[in-house]
Amino acid sequence: MASTLTSSPASVRRPAGPPAPRPRRVRPSVLSTAVLLVGAAYCLLPVVWVLTASSKSAAELFTTFTFAPSTHLWENVQDLSAYRGGLYWRWMLNTALYAGVGALLSTVVSAMAGYGLAKFSFTGKELIFNIILAGVLVPGVILAIPQYLLLAEVGLTNTYWSVLLPSIISPYGIYLARIYAASSVPDDIVEAARTDGAREWRIFTGISVPMMVPGLVTVFLFQFVGIWNNYMLPFIMLGDDKLFPITVGLSGLLNQGASQPAMYTSVITGALLSIIPLAALFLTLQRYWQVDLAAGAVKA
Repeated sequence: MASTLTSSPASVRRPAGPPAPRPRRVRPSVLSTAVLLVGAAYCLLPVVWVLTASSKSAAELFTTFTFAPSTHLWENVQDLSAYRGGLYWRWMLNTALYAGVGALLSTVVSAMAGYGLAKFSFTGKELIFNIILAGVLVPGVILAIPQYLLLAEVGLTNTYWSVLLPSIISPYGIYLARIYAASSVPDDIVEAARTDGAREWRIFTGISVPMMVPGLVTVFLFQFVGIWNNYMLPFIMLGDDKLFPITVGLSGLLNQGASQPAMYTSVITGALLSIIPLAALFLTLQRYWQVDLAAGAVKA
């Protein structure tokens, strides 16, 4: 009796194909690396100078090598803190208020305006968007005097509102939010939510905003840095030095340096301390730029 041997499909060995090609390693370009290093040096060299100069005394500031550090940093911080009862830290708090609240409100307004321009159809939509684009091209310095005259009519100059209110509307932030909402929020998801009976506010806050988080973080950072470094608007609007931000306050200290050379070290030390919050903010929020665009919709 002949026996027939059968083999299971799993035991059949298929002929091995050609080996998979190894991924090619991309060699970094020497030219691009050199350009990046030059750009990094260009950006970091002033920071290194501020760091080394703030560690010097007033006498060493003009007599020693530019990038030679010293040991007077803590003394300079103490002198700056003692100036007029700690007025510098008042300036720091004012700047944090202007930049934090102004950037937050600007991000909210930009998100709503950008989403509306991207997802709704209404009469005059293109005209409004073109006007916003034109506003991006207008320097803020040009608007400072008209804004001062308008706020003077309602008695808001020389108050916190005179700096906060003009910072809420950002044409560039609205433009970025509109572009990001159009690309990151699919129309199918919005229509599906409307079909399920969700209201527009619920769709915006529960579905669209989580998907727009990376773009809104970018808007927030741009506006925060812009307000933090703004000089002309608070210089025109404010007369009380207790309301000054860091930019205007340090400018006043710098003007005093002509008669009091010791104030130069205070100005440089104040500039160094003003960099720390910006660096901390960037290091804290940079992780949101790596979030997947659809992660928010899955969570919602």
